[in-house]
Amino acid sequence: MDIAHLRSGSSVLSNVAEVVERILTFLPTKSVQRSARVCRLWRDCARRVIRTRQRLSWISTRGQSYIDDDSHHFLAKKMLVDLEEVYMLPEMVLYMAGTDTFSTQSSNRRKKERRDGLSKRSKAAEMAAKLENLLPSECKTLGVSSPGIVYTPMGCGTQRPLEIEDGIAGFALLLPKIDGVTVKFFHLSNKDLNNNVFDQEKLQEAGLQDNPDLRVVFLFGYNTFKPAAADFIQRLTKSFNVSSTVVIGGHIDQVVSPSSESIDIRHMYGFVGLSLSGKSIQAASILLDEDVETPKSAEAAMQRLKAANIPEVNTVGFMFACIGRGQNYYSSKENVEADAFRKQFPSVPLFGFFGNGEIGCDRIVTENFSLRECSNSSDCDELLHGYTTVIALVHLGPVK
Repeated sequence: MDIAHLRSGSSVLSNVAEVVERILTFLPTKSVQRSARVCRLWRDCARRVIRTRQRLSWISTRGQSYIDDDSHHFLAKKMLVDLEEVYMLPEMVLYMAGTDTFSTQSSNRRKKERRDGLSKRSKAAEMAAKLENLLPSECKTLGVSSPGIVYTPMGCGTQRPLEIEDGIAGFALLLPKIDGVTVKFFHLSNKDLNNNVFDQEKLQEAGLQDNPDLRVVFLFGYNTFKPAAADFIQRLTKSFNVSSTVVIGGHIDQVVSPSSESIDIRHMYGFVGLSLSGKSIQAASILLDEDVETPKSAEAAMQRLKAANIPEVNTVGFMFACIGRGQNYYSSKENVEADAFRKQFPSVPLFGFFGNGEIGCDRIVTENFSLRECSNSSDCDELLHGYTTVIALVHLGPVK
């Protein structure tokens, strides 16, 4: 190739936006961001490319040990490598891992921390900080821990989702900025109640009040074994129209992020969560009650969810199960509910946890914002359950 051809190619890459954008579409997001430093044209092209990437992504892993020799949390170590290959810019990250993975250190580290009197919450905050430092500074995060984890291995949604009831597993669900979809984090505790009434402004900021476009609410309760917690969730859900919103979640062991250090575990109880608003969102949830105890009955329940006709492109599944279910509930058969989900939804990734209680009911919000119950259950409006599993689909709108 002669000098003239080299100069011609250089001129194209310096002046023709269409060519630059085409090249950048083949690069993962971190490489696109680095390319934006070349010049103003490349910066503008990079911004346009990133804005078009509105498909959710995830990083998941099953570790061999909680912490490696360099004191890296197993999920953070996985993210350090795999964030380089992600083709979107996360605006919100929901991550979950087994409870022990945020409180177990190497043996030498444990001895030192016992001498220093550091709490498990301090360890969790330290691990969370290391994990979140890998993300863009403007990215919001919500991290929780629970006894067991449900996740889909990385690659694509067709991978078999796994129920890890007791082991080293975790995932980070990466949500990009999506046109027409608003995701808001909230933390509401008993300290936010004044004469048993929530601060109205805080509810509005969370998207839970005076929000006609509210479609899905995730609720993760901590310290909800306290007697007053049941009344708390009833007061909380009264702030928004539960009958027109899919409400899903469960009771966790610990809030890992954000501001885990600000939670006084002796005196506080409450919920962290996410509100999803947008006219393009569609969602459905079903409740697998105590009578669902065989693979056949689990498949029948998933067929009920399938009948909701929620679009399966740009859709994610969630599973929040009681720690009393799993393989012991199904006569030592492993992965029954996740496999039943995969049979009905072969390309939808599934995430969630085994927790200390479940939140949800049978409900569908469809495209034209009509809502109907999935079953004739007389208690379908009850949100708090035990020995059940809540399965949900959340469609974030068409991929652009």
